[in-house]
Amino acid sequence: MTKSGHSASATRKRVYLFGGGKADGTAQMKELLGGKGANLAEMASLGLPVPPGFTITTEVCTAYYAEGRKLPGGLEHDVEVALAHVGKTVGATFGDARSPLLVSVRSGARASMPGMMDTILNLGLNDETVKGLAAKSGNERFAYDSYRRFIQMYSNVVLGVDHGVFEDILENHKNLAGLALDTELGADDWLKIIDAYKAAVERETDKPFPQGTPEQLWGAIAAVFGSWQNARAKTYRRLHGIPDSWGTAVSVQAMVFGNLGDKSATGVAFTRNPSTGAREVYGEFLINAQGEDVVAGIRTPQALSEAARKEGGAKAQSLETAMPATYRELEQVFELLEKHYRDMQDIEFTIQEGKLWMLQTRSGKRTTKAALKVAVDLVAEGLITTEEAVLRIDAANLDQLLHPTIDPAAERLVVATGLPASPGAASGEIVFDADEAEVLKGHGREVILVRVETSPEDIHGMHAAAGILTTRGGMTSHAAVVARGMGRPCVCGAGSLRIDAKAGTMTVAGATFRKGDIITIDGAKGEVLKGRVKMRQPELSGDFAKVMQWADAGRTLGVRANADTPRDAKQAVDFGAEGIGLCRTEHMFFEESRILAMREMICADDEAGRRRALAKILPMQRADFAELFEIMAGLPVTIRLLDPPLHEFLPHEEKEAAAVARELKVPLEKLQTRVAELHEFNPMLGFRGCRLAIRYPEITEIQARAIFEAAVSAAKKTGKPVVPEVMIPLIAYRQEFDTLRAVIVAAAAAVEKETGVKLAYQIGTMIELPRAALKGDEIAAGEAGAEFFSFGTNDLTQTCLGLSRDDAAPILANYMQRGILEVDPFVSIDQDGVGELVRIGTERGRKVRGDLKVGICGEHGGDPASIAFFNAAGLDYVSCSPYRVPVARLAQAAIRAKK
Repeated sequence: MTKSGHSASATRKRVYLFGGGKADGTAQMKELLGGKGANLAEMASLGLPVPPGFTITTEVCTAYYAEGRKLPGGLEHDVEVALAHVGKTVGATFGDARSPLLVSVRSGARASMPGMMDTILNLGLNDETVKGLAAKSGNERFAYDSYRRFIQMYSNVVLGVDHGVFEDILENHKNLAGLALDTELGADDWLKIIDAYKAAVERETDKPFPQGTPEQLWGAIAAVFGSWQNARAKTYRRLHGIPDSWGTAVSVQAMVFGNLGDKSATGVAFTRNPSTGAREVYGEFLINAQGEDVVAGIRTPQALSEAARKEGGAKAQSLETAMPATYRELEQVFELLEKHYRDMQDIEFTIQEGKLWMLQTRSGKRTTKAALKVAVDLVAEGLITTEEAVLRIDAANLDQLLHPTIDPAAERLVVATGLPASPGAASGEIVFDADEAEVLKGHGREVILVRVETSPEDIHGMHAAAGILTTRGGMTSHAAVVARGMGRPCVCGAGSLRIDAKAGTMTVAGATFRKGDIITIDGAKGEVLKGRVKMRQPELSGDFAKVMQWADAGRTLGVRANADTPRDAKQAVDFGAEGIGLCRTEHMFFEESRILAMREMICADDEAGRRRALAKILPMQRADFAELFEIMAGLPVTIRLLDPPLHEFLPHEEKEAAAVARELKVPLEKLQTRVAELHEFNPMLGFRGCRLAIRYPEITEIQARAIFEAAVSAAKKTGKPVVPEVMIPLIAYRQEFDTLRAVIVAAAAAVEKETGVKLAYQIGTMIELPRAALKGDEIAAGEAGAEFFSFGTNDLTQTCLGLSRDDAAPILANYMQRGILEVDPFVSIDQDGVGELVRIGTERGRKVRGDLKVGICGEHGGDPASIAFFNAAGLDYVSCSPYRVPVARLAQAAIRAKK
């Protein structure tokens, strides 16, 4: 054999044998043997028909990269010994011209990465051994078919020759011969094609196709290890959170052949339906074929079961009919593997001249709907516990169940991509104006609101739209946050789009879309698609309710919802929210019937004028809060006092400003002057939150009065105690808190005096500035200190990192590409930085107030990784958008499992 490198030999065992009813490894050794190698060993130990082979460990992969892509010394001897053992088991010798041992070389990481790395079949064939295979099998066509497959696969994977080179040669030969299918080609045809393949390889690489079987083997092993770092594998790992450091194992296994004639076949099967979870044989097979044929699409695969064949209306025989004895044996294997692994299995098999061989088993990937059904059914069958069942559901994937999604079979004409800001999918007419969106919705038309970015003024249009698309903004931009709260699909930061709202056009890559044109957005993938695309509507089964009930058992972290409207609150209760963790009162002001009173207040010349305007707002706010309290029926409700800067409530276009001035009966110049006075270069760090309330305390007074009057009303109506939690935003200094607390307490006392009802309430603050976190002990100290902290991690992330969430997308994309960041800190909490501020604020606050209630109300409240961190940090609850409540409930099952 050729040299395989010259680094120091490791002392640990590097090659593990399997087959013949025994194995060196077990299913528990996935870290070392990868999923494929561990499961092959396990199946062999179970006595299943597994072709013999051996697995080279993931530690060799690590050494391969550490040594500059060189295989470690000593491995050559280990592989030689293992190959001899495999050959002895099957009665063949590697490289022997008369009785050649042929092998497959496959990858296998500890986490399933289907199709991401490379595989080579029929290795060991050359111009001489192919003759031995033909003589031994008595089937020349089979032998030369196997050889051409090997040349094609090896040349592509190891030598880097484009797959299309070989496809062109094959298709040209079939066309000239007047043949349609590969199976119609005879031995003479394959000999001609093999000669053409070898000539192509020499032309493309300047070297002849390798005839030495040791050279073939070591080239394949190195190529499979090398495929761990190919582009698609790296992308898959990044998307699924698989560390680069894990590496892949390599399994070398004696070949069995599904292309030996009409009594041979190859197939892929699931022990249950991976789309629905139904307990039925699901899969496909091909007669006289090898594994890649099933997935390549060259031939139409056949159904395994007769029921599936009939359901699909197929004419070709099912395996159940074509090979009934083998089908029954396969069903028995399904039963054995499901009971052994206690999960749905994804299986690869080959039938060689009527004998069944198992090539792989692994836990099958499935839709979330199927995952719920399989988990519930396995509990009913006594195979797993309810605690195990909830761990079988990926909390992050629950969004698939809660929103419409694009049908997987639908054609996708993607015209632009952005950030997957809010899950779900929607089709509709393009509209560039929030008012128009509302009008068209009133006429029964579905629209997609397309904006450069949204603002609170667009809230009515966002509510009316089926989906939202912006060219600017990140995962916690206004559009993203509001869309998630409403359950609307949203794509943000689609920077390739050019929007001209006045002209009513959206341009991308030379194509122009006009107002009224139909587009589709996929909020889960961040894609914009041309035209209307077929959808799948969400379905919540009884399985969902059962799994949620099991997930709540033993849960320690409360789950509330961010809800500003009755619709949000009802949805939150339906999804199991235990209260409202954030009600943003400003969203209530943007409705058309209310914004005029707000603008009147802003334009008032003095406190008396402001109070007159606020008197109009009071009954509106009171009614809003009363409805929320009634819906929550005694559950806690945290209401944040007015937070955004006042300029967001004022018109900025001259035409709109003129109309507003007429409605307010004020000169246009006065309104324009007020807009100019309120303009800020960085409003996020400007005149907002508690700073606004300290300047105009009457705003806080009226809001507090509305809250307390609503609490009295709702308590009488529902008979449930209402204990509102009044939250002061953007506190940095204790004096700010004290100033506004006094206003709130005075308002409560006035309501108590007027109604004769003793109020119960709490006053706390939103921690969204680093100084507030660092001075948590000061802010919470004493009887008059904050009674609760709610970390606003959206703004805390901005202020901690000095990074605007609306402008962060290109910066973060660059950082993640360069490896500076692994995840977007606006999606998953920056545990070492922002998270440290959460820990510090919580610890210091509780040091002076032992009963301090601490929660989080940023978008991180619906992220499973962040939830685990908040649980470890000792928080009492998380609060997230209503549609993320089930995610937050389920995510805690994984936390308990790790304890």
